[in-house]
Amino acid sequence: MTKSELIEALVRKQTQLGYRDVELAVKTILEHMAQTLARGERIEIRGFGSFSLHYRPPRVGRNPKSGNPVSLPAKYVPHFKPGKELRERVNSEESLRFQPQEANESPLEQAGEQLYGTPE
Repeated sequence: MTKSELIEALVRKQTQLGYRDVELAVKTILEHMAQTLARGERIEIRGFGSFSLHYRPPRVGRNPKSGNPVSLPAKYVPHFKPGKELRERVNSEESLRFQPQEANESPLEQAGEQLYGTPE
């Protein structure tokens, strides 16, 4: 599911909200999360999961084209750890029985419909 697909799905579910309102909310949340991680802070959303940074020390890699060694600097990479409720929902028998995907429907939308019913 892309960001625009998420926005469209939320607009369909929350009919009292306009497209621009939902778009602004989603973009604001994602931007705030990115800024928080950039400051080195952890984000925890209870029941969903947590976002943090993992340190990767410097190492010697290989250029795939030439095979020559390449020095790679240390870096931080974003990490997501799913919460217990999310893991249980993803591994529930209901979500493991995905139906064949319709042309315009993502697996996440299918899972949402299985859990919450079809949007009205």
